[in-house]
Amino acid sequence: MSTQDKRIVILEENELRKTISRLTFEIIEKVSNINNLLLIGIPTRGVYLTEVLGREILDKTGLNVKTGIIDPTFYRDDQSRVGTRLLKKTEIPIPLEQKEIILVDDVIYTGRTIRAAMDALLSWGRPKRVMLLVMVDRGHRELPIQPDFCGRKVPTSKNETIQLCLNQVDGEEGVFLK
Repeated sequence: MSTQDKRIVILEENELRKTISRLTFEIIEKVSNINNLLLIGIPTRGVYLTEVLGREILDKTGLNVKTGIIDPTFYRDDQSRVGTRLLKKTEIPIPLEQKEIILVDDVIYTGRTIRAAMDALLSWGRPKRVMLLVMVDRGHRELPIQPDFCGRKVPTSKNETIQLCLNQVDGEEGVFLK
């Protein structure tokens, strides 16, 4: 049995597209001035999800939202547990002061990646507001961090994993439980 046979589909491609569309409308509704918005992705899939959301916002509003990347690796307090990976270059295209920031990640689990990303982000400036968008909230939080925008809540056991697949990275689209 292959690895793909062992996974459970949480969101098929068309459901993922609908969820992204819903999240885009939630962003448009919650952010009073889209021109003041900056989407910042957390590597790896958060970066690609940010690009998708940026295109969706452009399609729905005609406004081109700035996007960036923040790599929280050196701000983590649990590197010995999660290990390190190749770093992704942090790219913040505009000053953060008075901007509304949406941090974008694929899955929230313990909250430690988000905490590290916020620490990294604040080293670049002081935004007006920081919000969080995740495609999947799988629970098991170790820190009091909750998403402002969430595609789907999927309770998991600690030994299960959730994978967001995007065409740009994986050649397929969907959300899967392994």
